[in-house]
Amino acid sequence: MAKYIILDTETTGAGENDRVIQLGFMVLDGKNVQVHNDLCSSPVPIGYGAMEVHGITPDQIEGKPSCVETSAFKALEVLNTPDNVMIIHNAPFDLGMLAKENFTSKMRLIDTLRCAKHLFDEEEAHRLQFFRYRLELYKLEQAEADALGIVVKAHDAIGDVLVLKLFLTELRKKLTERFGNVNPIDKMVELTQTPVLITRPLKFGKHKGKTLSEIVMSDKGYLSWMLANMENLDEDMKYSIAKVLE
Repeated sequence: MAKYIILDTETTGAGENDRVIQLGFMVLDGKNVQVHNDLCSSPVPIGYGAMEVHGITPDQIEGKPSCVETSAFKALEVLNTPDNVMIIHNAPFDLGMLAKENFTSKMRLIDTLRCAKHLFDEEEAHRLQFFRYRLELYKLEQAEADALGIVVKAHDAIGDVLVLKLFLTELRKKLTERFGNVNPIDKMVELTQTPVLITRPLKFGKHKGKTLSEIVMSDKGYLSWMLANMENLDEDMKYSIAKVLE
């Protein structure tokens, strides 16, 4: 039977050279839930901006094993088979960080960020903490945390995993509303592989407030420039720009 691994990392930053300093995940195996959560040392100093987000300081990871030496990482390697399912909010980021530890997932992937963009397309944001408040998941998390022996902290890897576990229930409800009686795991895997066509107005750049369809009519060259020069565009934005440029 498939196991479901809900995972999150905290890192020294979001740059090319940054590394994992906390690996947290839950393994859902039928009615059983296993919790893995380890801090780890890093060859890269923790950035102050990252500390501001997750609150992990250098003294907390001093003397800790490297990521690959933690029990969490070793457990993840054992679980890394095509039968299992990896569930992450904004999967490219965490998988990219784990790739620096020579981990390549063989599991089926559910990216709940992309699923949320498909299923909660009317929402103004799709960050996990947004949904924590928007869907009032914070009212449920303490009871869940107590049952699993987890300390809830915002932007902590295992704390975010707990919120993501609760958010999965809301995603499944939306799936039923939108698609009826479908296999929720298979459908979320499918949605993860399906780019999102962005139709909302941009929140950045010189054409802030305009949709891509509006921009292509007046400044097609700017969209071509965005594709060629803006390295921080996510896959959905790249896909959407390419579509309107066709």
